[in-house]
Amino acid sequence: ASFTISLHKADNTTVTIKPRAGILASCQIRLRNATRPELKIKPGENATFTFTCRAPEKYFTIKIQKNIDCVSGPCPFGEVHLYPPRLPRLNRTFVWDVKASTKAGLELKFSAPWLRQVEPGQTCPDSVGYNINSCIDTATVSIGSFCRNGSVSGIKLLGGVVLSLRLPWDSPLTTSGFSIANRASIKRLCIIESVLEGESSVTLMSPNYPLGFPEDELMTWQFLVPPNMRASVFFHNYSLSNCERKEERVEYYIPGSLSNPEVFKLTDSQPANIAGSFNLSLQGCDQDAQNPGALRLLFQVVVQHPQVNENVTHLVDLRREKNMNVTIHCEGWPSHVPPMSEPVCLICKDPRTCDRVLTLASGTAYKISFLCKDLSRLRITAEKGISCVDPRWCQRKIYSLSVPKVITQLPVQLHKFIWKLLAPSQLNVEITSPSLKLQQHVPEQRCNTSYSYSIVSATPTTELIIGVFCPGGAIEKIQMRNNITITLKTFGKGFLNESNRQDLEMSFVPHIKDECTFTVSPGPKDRVHLQTPNWHYGLPPYVSLSWYVVVPSKQVARLGFSKERMGITCQTGRAYLAVKEEAAGAEETVRREDELLPPPRDMHQDFWVNISNCKPSEKMQLDLQFWVTVSDKQLDLGVIIAAVAGAGVLTAIGLTVCCVKKKKKKSQTPMVGVYNATANTQVPGRQKLLRKGRQNNDSHVYAVIDDAMVYGHLLKESNGLVAPEVDVYRPFDGPMGPVPPSPPPFSFRKDVKNSSNPEEPLPLADADHDNYTFAHQKLGQLENTEDNGKDHGEMSLSLLETKEQEGLAE
Repeated sequence: ASFTISLHKADNTTVTIKPRAGILASCQIRLRNATRPELKIKPGENATFTFTCRAPEKYFTIKIQKNIDCVSGPCPFGEVHLYPPRLPRLNRTFVWDVKASTKAGLELKFSAPWLRQVEPGQTCPDSVGYNINSCIDTATVSIGSFCRNGSVSGIKLLGGVVLSLRLPWDSPLTTSGFSIANRASIKRLCIIESVLEGESSVTLMSPNYPLGFPEDELMTWQFLVPPNMRASVFFHNYSLSNCERKEERVEYYIPGSLSNPEVFKLTDSQPANIAGSFNLSLQGCDQDAQNPGALRLLFQVVVQHPQVNENVTHLVDLRREKNMNVTIHCEGWPSHVPPMSEPVCLICKDPRTCDRVLTLASGTAYKISFLCKDLSRLRITAEKGISCVDPRWCQRKIYSLSVPKVITQLPVQLHKFIWKLLAPSQLNVEITSPSLKLQQHVPEQRCNTSYSYSIVSATPTTELIIGVFCPGGAIEKIQMRNNITITLKTFGKGFLNESNRQDLEMSFVPHIKDECTFTVSPGPKDRVHLQTPNWHYGLPPYVSLSWYVVVPSKQVARLGFSKERMGITCQTGRAYLAVKEEAAGAEETVRREDELLPPPRDMHQDFWVNISNCKPSEKMQLDLQFWVTVSDKQLDLGVIIAAVAGAGVLTAIGLTVCCVKKKKKKSQTPMVGVYNATANTQVPGRQKLLRKGRQNNDSHVYAVIDDAMVYGHLLKESNGLVAPEVDVYRPFDGPMGPVPPSPPPFSFRKDVKNSSNPEEPLPLADADHDNYTFAHQKLGQLENTEDNGKDHGEMSLSLLETKEQEGLAE
């Protein structure tokens, strides 16, 4: 196809067709039977040309530059047209270079849908982009890069302007989209007008961004906001230059404010909840010539409807708290920043001081409010430090590690609460959970509560992740060296219901031997899984840990390990595992890293598990997991069989004895007894009172003797007739009466007469009224007769002496 371009000299327009950068020149421009790589048509010239290829848009671009002089001649006010017409379908760049005096600047008006500022180099969605530069004398300042469909409706410039419009080869756009409105002195670099309709947001940048704002310059943004809407300003990225004179600042002019202009530093929280339109100005300073630095600013203005709860305030009283700060922020902060296009949630310390992130410090009471449609998008992160200044006083105090109610009462979900525990060198940290206890989060026993604790022990050079724990387990206490960080993390809204049950406590304790010591107290029939700290990275070299496991009363614990070996090879030193019960004479089971771990075993007493690491070989790490189950004690089967067998034998013996006795009773005459010759029947010293009663001696005991055995020779002589008057009492050597004493009947009970001698003690028969006892004499009783002679101060007479007194009395 053939193209003809005719330029009038009065239009002061130049057209240049050039090859696209980085494209090989495989296509040429044919002009008057000659080919050339580029073509330049000056004002007043005509040119007819063709391309040697069918798709010239792949190889060429076209630039149309029009120079407008508003200094020496009249300024062409009104809409700026795209000239000349009927250009080839190439990627086009229109450039308007308008010269103007600084005393009478220019105003550019953009037609709807207006412009949206973007960072330099950013591509517009429809590939239609504007670049606007301000020209003051010989200096050029980039006002910014813009795409269509935004809020920037106009720009006022101090001097001239160079405006470029980039169009793709297939763009249907036929108008420039802007007009030159008038000339007016603005006494500043530029004024950018932004119209915000309805709920919306706009992102704007200072001139020359990301390079520095011109030295000691002033510029203004005018924001037109409906009076029934609220606007808030947020500075997202800024830097300051090195000032020699003046101070860099921003100034707000807010209609109706009693303190216009309101001056803020760039480091301050900017005004929020502004009703209606307002102006924002940026003021530079005189910079240091040797080290000027750079003043730059990227900020956002958000417009939204007034919130229903914007007048509802919440008291956050932190006056009694120490070393604590509370940050209210959007979900995902700080790693995730919500897109600027999303509706914002603002937290306000007062009606005009609002931000997406608000930090409250301890020692002060705050009244905060929220400008947010959906408070579920907000989160709270708090941090509290606990340190020990006086070790003597610290050891007597117990610190609560519970989330203060002032936080849980807010209508915002708690995300994290972090305690940083700083212990002096001579003390360590102990955390306890007296009632709830802690459960370690392991693959075999995962936490499913609404919150958990992550515990980390740290030094300036090392960090040991103790583990993740949740309430409702068996761990009562954890003692740790070094400084400790405990992070409570919540999951869902259930924490609000469970926050009142928190019982985690902390105290400073004397120095401990191991890096970490756990006290585990499982309940009846519990199964507890435990694992070494730093699970994903392995136990650090030369670290020693201990677990003290309390076995419940009348229960037995079974200890087992999840693997057969430690799984490491030591480069330096040895790794050990030791298990020992807390019982007298209990043996300690010790295994090295090159040995098999103990098999599952029953533990009847409280016991210790200790793990000490060496320096493992490269790419090896020590990580161990073990379990403890608790059950009722079971009696040994051998003991049960022995007990049953013993009872059976005793029963058989008893039955045999009963049967023998019953058989003998049927064939026996009345039982015959023999006097116990070994009993202590003599009173040692008649003049003294015996301190022994008959209940405790053997003076009244007769041994029952089988008459068939004792009188067997008499039964043979008398043909079975028993002569009861015959006895076998041998120890008596004195004179015998004509008739030996007869054994008393089985139920003998005799009243002894009082002695005629008042000085002679009474016999014990009157005092005790005891029956004589017939029993089989045991060997042990004979030896202990002399030792059992004390009772109540009563007197005892031998049976023979009593019989002699009765004979005299008769």
